[in-house]
Amino acid sequence: MGHDDSIWPSDVHRDVVEELLRMRRARAEIDPKAILEASAFHILWLLSDGRARTLRELSEDLDLEQSTVNRQVNAAIKRGYLERFEVAGQISRMHRPTEAGVEAFEHDGKRRADRLNRVFADLAPGDPAILLVQLRAFNDAYERQVIDAD
Repeated sequence: MGHDDSIWPSDVHRDVVEELLRMRRARAEIDPKAILEASAFHILWLLSDGRARTLRELSEDLDLEQSTVNRQVNAAIKRGYLERFEVAGQISRMHRPTEAGVEAFEHDGKRRADRLNRVFADLAPGDPAILLVQLRAFNDAYERQVIDAD
């Protein structure tokens, strides 16, 4: 299927979509020295704020179906990265990282930070702080737009 440039109001629109798709592909690259699967890293990222969460809260925070998150959480529990525990007076069980989960998250987080440092050092022209401001503004504006059901 070829590019149908007629659907894009400008070359910039088309090129932004292309760059966003390129970013998505780059995010899917697997670090051969990473310990965690991407889903476990995302769950541990959420839990790194120190607040345990229910399965429902994790699903909402990850914007994924609860059945998907349940599979991901169970896989992380099986590998020893998360634990599920009960809280008195609460029906839903909570989830938190284990010591092994924290160590794996720190290992993989440092690898991701090192890569970002190399990317920022190679970014020319560009400024990471300006990039952050622009990305945050773009994401905020994008989230404000409601998908038209028509």
